[in-house]
Amino acid sequence: MRVSMFGQLSGTGEESPIDVTIANLAMLRDEGFGRVWMSQMPYEPDLLTILAVALREVDTIEVASGVVPIQNQHPMNLAQRALTVSLASGGRFILGLGMTHALVTEGMWGIPWDKPVRRLNEYLDGLLPLLAGEAAAAEGQTVTTRGALAFAAPRPEVYIAALGPQLLKIAGKRTSGTCTWMTGPATLAGHVVPTLRQGAAAAGRAESDVRVAASLPISVTDDVDAARAQAAAQFAMYGQLPSYRAMLDREGYAGPEDAAIIGDEATVRARLDQLRDAGVDEYVAATFDADPEGRARTRALLREYAG
Repeated sequence: MRVSMFGQLSGTGEESPIDVTIANLAMLRDEGFGRVWMSQMPYEPDLLTILAVALREVDTIEVASGVVPIQNQHPMNLAQRALTVSLASGGRFILGLGMTHALVTEGMWGIPWDKPVRRLNEYLDGLLPLLAGEAAAAEGQTVTTRGALAFAAPRPEVYIAALGPQLLKIAGKRTSGTCTWMTGPATLAGHVVPTLRQGAAAAGRAESDVRVAASLPISVTDDVDAARAQAAAQFAMYGQLPSYRAMLDREGYAGPEDAAIIGDEATVRARLDQLRDAGVDEYVAATFDADPEGRARTRALLREYAG
């Protein structure tokens, strides 16, 4: 199981998020991590613009978007942006896409959050040919894409943030896989992994053609109670958003603090083993300890585990 790190643009205070991202990527690269997944929240700077700068400055490490929402941008616009980042990075960018949440799509943007299966399929009908350097000719009910881009860049892999069975099957049929959040090992083993593989098989693809990247909060610590309290507060909204609440309920978790991987080195290794045994191909570690020394302890364990 590959071990990657999770990053975000928030929480930089008065510092430039561009400078902070460059410094963080350089630190993780120097520590031996090969890939970072970075989130895009609706109130943050534009992730892809920052990555075009950061990946030009920091060599070798890969970055995946985890995830860019599709509803507020046309497939051709996203293809332009993703291929530009790929060009700037020399092919070290992975495009993670998602449907975001009704609270954001309808509440902030005034865009309908409906027909998710049709919307995602029609979006991919336009996006995937463009990423492959081909012309798009896709007429749909939710989005229509016609035309081609006049520049070449390495084709980025595409992952879909999918939790429900229909979206997981789309990811299996049409992309490199899925990236999950707040989803525990039993749900990954019994629902996410087999459903994704079913989608791949239905399209005549091999199981190895699709992968599961699973992200969970993590803290290697001796003060388990304090870490659990912090996780409960910091990740509280994920216990309320319907899609994540469904995953927590399926796992039997009361809240995000149960999903978080918390404990000493032996405890954390055992929890990581559960993810590996569930069929997870890549664990994406979201460190959340407020203490820099605590985060460093967690990264040390992750490096050792990755071997």
